[in-house]
Amino acid sequence: MHPLYAQSNALTADVIGAAIEVFRHFGPGLLESIYTRSLARELMLRGHRVQTEKLIRIEYKGFVFEETLRFDLMVNECLLVEAKVSEMGIRPENRHQLLSYQKLMDIPLGLIFNFGDSRFGDRGIQRVILKGADS
Repeated sequence: MHPLYAQSNALTADVIGAAIEVFRHFGPGLLESIYTRSLARELMLRGHRVQTEKLIRIEYKGFVFEETLRFDLMVNECLLVEAKVSEMGIRPENRHQLLSYQKLMDIPLGLIFNFGDSRFGDRGIQRVILKGADS
């Protein structure tokens, strides 16, 4: 099991609760940036640490460089969050994007929130687990 999996898994309930609070406040269909910044604020009010970018080390065939990754939110350095606003639901490319960040930063678990769905709690939330992180 990934060393951060238990911590990130335990954190998901509070992060989902925070996202539901933001959704209840605004409803569906605003700009993604409004939901992201409001969710960051709600998480900080709940005592969590939130980041929106991180400098990471990349190595490719002996070539080493640093790259700044910009993502929607990373909570307590163990859970990634992507916020979307789409009438078409959470798309496969949303999952791929989140998984790419998870692999590059070795983060075991991520959440995608689609604030564009009026049935947010039923269809607007998806967990993404890094392969092998939960076993």
